[in-house]
Amino acid sequence: MSKAPRLLVIGGVAAGASCAARARRLREDAEIIVVERGPDVSFANCGLPYHIGGEIGAREALAVQNPTSLKAMLNLDVRTGCEAVEIDRAGKRVSVRHLRDGSVEWIGYDKLMLAPGAAPMRPALPGIDDPRIFTLRNLQDMDRICAAADAGSRAVVIGAGFIGIEMSEQLHAREIAVHLVELQPQVLPQLDAPMAALLETELRRHDIDVVLGDGIAGFEPGNDKLLCHLNSGRLLAADMVILSIGVQPDTALARSAGLELGPRGHIVVDAFMRTSDPDIYAAGDAVQTRDRISDTPTALPMGGPANRQGRVAADHMFMPAQAKPYPGSLGTAIVRGFHVAAGITGWSEKRLLAAGRVCQSVTINDHQHATYFPGAKPLTLKIVWDPASGTLLGAQATGFEGIDKRLDVLATAITAGMTIDDLCHLELAYAPPFGSAKDAINIAGFAACNRRDGLVRHVTELPHDPAFQIVDVRPKPLAEAFPAPVPVLNIPFPTLRANLAKLDRSRPVVTLCAFGKMSYFAARVLAQNGFDVASFSGGIKANIDPRTPARHPTA
Repeated sequence: MSKAPRLLVIGGVAAGASCAARARRLREDAEIIVVERGPDVSFANCGLPYHIGGEIGAREALAVQNPTSLKAMLNLDVRTGCEAVEIDRAGKRVSVRHLRDGSVEWIGYDKLMLAPGAAPMRPALPGIDDPRIFTLRNLQDMDRICAAADAGSRAVVIGAGFIGIEMSEQLHAREIAVHLVELQPQVLPQLDAPMAALLETELRRHDIDVVLGDGIAGFEPGNDKLLCHLNSGRLLAADMVILSIGVQPDTALARSAGLELGPRGHIVVDAFMRTSDPDIYAAGDAVQTRDRISDTPTALPMGGPANRQGRVAADHMFMPAQAKPYPGSLGTAIVRGFHVAAGITGWSEKRLLAAGRVCQSVTINDHQHATYFPGAKPLTLKIVWDPASGTLLGAQATGFEGIDKRLDVLATAITAGMTIDDLCHLELAYAPPFGSAKDAINIAGFAACNRRDGLVRHVTELPHDPAFQIVDVRPKPLAEAFPAPVPVLNIPFPTLRANLAKLDRSRPVVTLCAFGKMSYFAARVLAQNGFDVASFSGGIKANIDPRTPARHPTA
C-alpha cells in the first residue's frame, strides 16, 4: 500500500480494537474507521461478572476506552451505534446502518477487518423469551442483570462452565440464593472430572446449590417468580436466570457476503487471519483457527487469542514481509470460585481419549510454596503427554494459590514443544515465600518419567476385586479419621519393610495414601521385594476427597 490506505474495522471490542491500534502504529497516514453496533468500544467484557458482584466497584473502570479517547490517542474514527449490514466485495465497500435514525451509508475500504464476536446461545425452549432470562455479552446486559439482582433474591444459572461459575460466585456476593445447573455430571466440563472436584466442593461450601447431570427443559412464568423446569422433573423457582451455555459466532454478515465458513458457522481464515477474500480479514470469537495440539480447526471464544489475532491481521495488512503467522491456540483458561482456582491448558485426558489419541497422565499433589513457610496451601496438578515422544499435550491445575503460575509455565512448555524430561529440569523462581526447591511442575515431570521408565504402574480407581490387596500407607490416625472407600490393610509407610510378611506375594497389591507420594514410595519398596504392585495415582485427594489432609489435624 503506497497511498494512504483505508482500513475499515467491523466490531470495536477485543480483536477489532487490537487490530485498529496496531494498524495505527504501523501506518500513521492510514484512515482507520471502526464501526461498532453497540454504544461502547474496547470495554473489558471479561470483567462484567465482577462488577455485578461489586468486586469491581466503578462501572467506568470497565470502559477502557471510548470514541473520544481513541480519537485522541490513536486518531481512530470510531462510530458507535452503527451496524454493518452488507459487504459489496466487488466494490470494496460496506453498507452501514445508523441505528439512531435508520439512515444508511456505504463506506469504502482497502482492507476490511471483521471482528463481530459471538452471541450467547439462547436455545429454543418454552418460555425462553421471558424478560427475566439474561445472557451476558456487554455493559447493557450487565446493567440489566444488576437491576434484576437489586430486585430479586433467587437466581438459576444454567451452565457450570467458566462464566457460570463466575456468575454464581458474584451473585452470591450480592446475597442472591443461587442454583447452578449443569447438564454434564461435573462442574467445569472442560477439565477431567477429578480436577474439578475441589471447585465443586467449594461452591457447595458457599451454599451454591450445584445440580449436576440435569439440564433445562423450559421456563414457566409464575406468581412473582419464574419456574425453571429441569429435564429430571425438578422445579426451581427464580427471580432471574443467567444462561451461560456457550456462544455462537455472529457471522451473518460474512455468510451473506459469500465468505467461506466452517462447519459450525465460523469464518475460515488462514494463518495471517485472511478470509477467502484476500482483502478481508477476520479475528476473534467469530473465526476458526488452528488447534496447537491436534493441528485441526478450532474456535475459541477467548479474549487473549482475539487480541493477538487482531495484531497478526494488522501486521499482515501493513508489513506483510515481516508478519508472523498466528500459531494457533491452546485454550488456556482459569476460573476462580470463591477461594479455589481451577484451569486447563491444552487438551484434557478425556478429550484425548475420546479423539482416539494415545496418551498417558500423572496427577500429583504439592503446595504453592515451601511447606515450612507459613501459609502453604495444597494444589493438585495433572499433566498429559504423548507416550511415544514424551511431548506434553495438556495440563490442569486446581487449588487455593499458585494455580495461575503453574498453568502459565505449562502453557509455555506446551507451546515450546517440551517433554516430560524437560519439566524435570525447569529452573523456576524459588525462595520459601514463592515456591519450593522442587516445584510442583518438577514433581509432575519426575512422576511422569517414573511411569515412562517402568518404575511404577498407576491406577486411578481402587479395585473392588477381593483378589487385590489394598495397602493404605497413611499413619493410622489419619487412615481412621479419613477412611478409604474400600477395605484396606493399613501399614504406615515407615513400618512397611518390617511388615512385608503380612502381604501375600501371589496376590496383586495397590498402594494408597493421601497425596500419592507415599504410595509411590511404598510401591517401589514392594516391587523390589517381588510384589506385583501399582500405586493409586494422586492419592485420595486427587480421586476421592479433594479436601483430605496429608497429616492428621492436631488440636
